[in-house]
Amino acid sequence: MLLQLAITPLPAPSSPGPTGALLSSASALARSSLCVPGLCPPRIAPPAGGAGLRPGPVTPRAPGPRGPAGARRQLVYVFTTWRSGSSFFGELFNQNPEVFFLYEPVWHVWQKLYPGDAVSLQGAARDMLSSLYRCDLSVFQLYSTAGAGKNLTTLGIFGAATNKVICSSPLCPAYRKEVVGMVDDRVCKKCPPQRLSRFQEECHKYRTLVIKGVRVFDLAVLAPLMRDPTLDLKVIHLVRDPRAVASSRIKSRHGLIRESLQVVRSRDPRIHRIMAKTLQTALHPPDWLQGNYMAVRYEDLVVEPIKTLRQVYGFVNLAVSPEMEKFALNMTSGPGYSSKPFVVSARNATQALSAWRTALSYQQIKQVEEYCHQPMALLGYERVGSPEEVKDLSRTLLRKPRL
Repeated sequence: MLLQLAITPLPAPSSPGPTGALLSSASALARSSLCVPGLCPPRIAPPAGGAGLRPGPVTPRAPGPRGPAGARRQLVYVFTTWRSGSSFFGELFNQNPEVFFLYEPVWHVWQKLYPGDAVSLQGAARDMLSSLYRCDLSVFQLYSTAGAGKNLTTLGIFGAATNKVICSSPLCPAYRKEVVGMVDDRVCKKCPPQRLSRFQEECHKYRTLVIKGVRVFDLAVLAPLMRDPTLDLKVIHLVRDPRAVASSRIKSRHGLIRESLQVVRSRDPRIHRIMAKTLQTALHPPDWLQGNYMAVRYEDLVVEPIKTLRQVYGFVNLAVSPEMEKFALNMTSGPGYSSKPFVVSARNATQALSAWRTALSYQQIKQVEEYCHQPMALLGYERVGSPEEVKDLSRTLLRKPRL
């Protein structure tokens, strides 16, 4: 299903061909992982008693990894899926001078073990995260594709060219971590390659370690890490309107073919039940998740960037600086909406929210809504009733979440 979508976009309304082809493609779109994990499952039960995602008591933890001056290290995992605005969201941590940020490290697992299927790689992904959260960065070498006898350097890490720690002093003279601002990947690619041991030394200097990833499909995969008394791990679940995710995935389909193949190779009917289970877990949190989980809508970030930044930082015990507030505001006040996938840039908030309303046909929109209507209602994404309503960009389709 995902393979079909990754290679062939949904036909435009004016495209010739039978209606059945459109229905087949759109059905594949909605049933695939185009929707955020847990956002488009069938029959999602509402939370009992309206408890929803309210934070519960946090189970006391034993002393864990220490940061500078012996302070307990706060660990964070940004749990999301492809095309949900996670690269932009990740910059809120990558730019923070107090945060050691890693962008999609599990990419290395998928590359090294290709063509392994997505489900079978979940355990390896968790093991890698367990090492990284302890600042054991030698795990990157384990999954290096550089070849036998070749040591991986900082520049060989996925996302290195935009990583603020790798591109800043003392690892590279190009930038300073304490100065908030986007880095130029062309400049960072000229940084001297450093040994992983030096990168690891930098990791130990930070009190907050954040990892962003799209290759963990089920919150339960992280349960052993969240139960670990030596770790203090919190999860931020970034969600986005499934219609916007669908539109963005169609646009970037050629860049996701390899990942699509690994998802399709799972050939496991449980993969869709796993997605359903994800949201069920969040709605009825077990003890290991209570107080350690936060859901963030991408739309709230672009509409109210400073308010959302403060809420997110408060959850992970980070102070909000004027520089970070300015950065978040500037990133949502750009001149337009970039058509280039996988590129983080300042954008117009209104265009970022409404792009899917002009990119998808009404039939495509309704088919996504058919599969995702229950989670959309829970998360405050209103369905449309007519083509005219879709095109009326003055009318917001955001409502207060019913969680």
